[in-house]
Amino acid sequence: MIFISLIVAQALVLHVLEGMIPLPIGIPGAKLGLANVFSIITLYVLGFKSTFLVVVMRVALSTMFGGTLSSFLFSLSGGLLSLFVMTIVKNLLKDKVSIIGISGAGAVSHNIGQLLVASAIVRNLSVMLYLPVLTFIGIGTGIFIGIASNYIIGHMLKITAVKKISILKNEEIF
Repeated sequence: MIFISLIVAQALVLHVLEGMIPLPIGIPGAKLGLANVFSIITLYVLGFKSTFLVVVMRVALSTMFGGTLSSFLFSLSGGLLSLFVMTIVKNLLKDKVSIIGISGAGAVSHNIGQLLVASAIVRNLSVMLYLPVLTFIGIGTGIFIGIASNYIIGHMLKITAVKKISILKNEEIF
């Protein structure tokens, strides 16, 4: 529980810092998604159940720190769809897709989840026309996040305590 709490806290810090970074591309809704590094790390180190907790707690707390109901709905739908897609790709294609590909799939599915909620809110599917633009950006940010996650996980698994925690990911504890 302490490890998960530390991951959520670090993800929140990155979320707040990312909000302070101005993006020069001028595309509404486009973000780097730096906090998603911790979703991927948790998925690889602790497994699906713990990652589900991390995503839900991160979204809930980041909304409390300055979000709105709509930002909560967008973040939660994107985060959960991303988690489910990354888990499916990781488990079904584990020998064929690297962590970078899994991150890219998660980034694109995050955008799809958010656009589905936007379509439901405005009751118009034309919002989905924005998907190609967000997919292009999502692939780029997914690659960046995947590379960063791969690097961090490689170093984290050298730590004895993290190795011991990682062994528990298949147990009912998490």
